[in-house]
Amino acid sequence: MSEISNKRIYSAIQPTGMLTLGNYLGALRRFPALQDDNDCLFCIANMHSLTVRQDPEQLRERIYSLLSLYLAVGLDPEKSILYLQSQVHEHAELSWILNCYTYLGELSRMTQFKDKSSRHADNINAGLFTYPVLMAADILLYRSDVVPIGDDQKQHLEMARDIAERFNKVYGDTFVVPQPFISRQGARIMSLQEPDKKMSKSDTNVNNFILITEPREVIMKKFKKAVTDSEAEVRFDPEHKPGVSNLMNIYGAVKELSSEEVENVFRGARYGDFKMAVGEAVADALEPVRERYEALVSDRALLDKVLKTGSEKASEIARGVLADVYGKVGFPRG
Repeated sequence: MSEISNKRIYSAIQPTGMLTLGNYLGALRRFPALQDDNDCLFCIANMHSLTVRQDPEQLRERIYSLLSLYLAVGLDPEKSILYLQSQVHEHAELSWILNCYTYLGELSRMTQFKDKSSRHADNINAGLFTYPVLMAADILLYRSDVVPIGDDQKQHLEMARDIAERFNKVYGDTFVVPQPFISRQGARIMSLQEPDKKMSKSDTNVNNFILITEPREVIMKKFKKAVTDSEAEVRFDPEHKPGVSNLMNIYGAVKELSSEEVENVFRGARYGDFKMAVGEAVADALEPVRERYEALVSDRALLDKVLKTGSEKASEIARGVLADVYGKVGFPRG
């Protein structure tokens, strides 16, 4: 991400559980490098989390946990805007307007709606169906140039682009049409036990994922159990050796090495030694983050101050953009 400069960058994460190694390697680790040369906003997307039933007290705790992680990885409130989505009411207001410029067919084709509907069949609510529009509002509200995303978010960003272009065609230049940025390394870290699916914080098998805040001994135990194969050769071949290739991808992302370089490091190595080396590399990378997180998460006065300041800064930008939109569609600006 360091190649991005002089852009407004927007990223939002839901506070629905502790983040994983995949979140760290694919996004969080690289965010601090963006702060010096870009105008960055990092949102805690708590409004999106309501599409699935939440325990209110647990949701509040997770908001503070995510903010603490943002700070622990090196995001600086003096350089970036860190804010809570629900504290900027313009998100909801713009979302309603953009709903009126989004087609039913577009929403019905969203793969994540189909996936979440199957997993939460007892709560297929309207918010679950229309949350891509809120996501578009999040991005367009700040006239964002670049949005760092994972592969699974491409469809949502494409919808945001379509909505922006449709609105601009009717009313003239109003929104910036955002560009995606997908990190080349660590963009898709797979499950340790089921390497055919992405590592996820919502996985029911705790051995499938590594949490950013887990202690070293837990991390090492999970890597020791990680799936490999019967060949006993460390070789990058995602189709035929998905488990080994995933571990190689993790090691390469942590050490910033190519697949070929990782193969050279572990040429002739036994799988047990290979897995422990990957675990040590991950534990070493996450330990300072975990230590900073533990020091921050209990300091509620500091965290509330960061949210208040960040939300005020975000609101100042959002207010002007929404006023422009109101004027374009014919609402009085007063």
